[in-house]
Amino acid sequence: MRRRSEPHTFEQRLEAQRLRLERELARAPRDKRDGIVARIEQLQTAAEMYDFLKLREAAVTVR
Repeated sequence: MRRRSEPHTFEQRLEAQRLRLERELARAPRDKRDGIVARIEQLQTAAEMYDFLKLREAAVTVR
């Protein structure tokens, strides 16, 4: 029987993607860097939004 890996959290997946893009950015030619930087910024925004929504959910649960 095939063993499944442990599921990763949303935050872990975002962090792994960010690290992958940063490695890609280091190797990318100058003309391709703007797109990679934009994707890294999108990941940062997604992480911030997720944290905000998680805090709101916790606040609603406490009430």
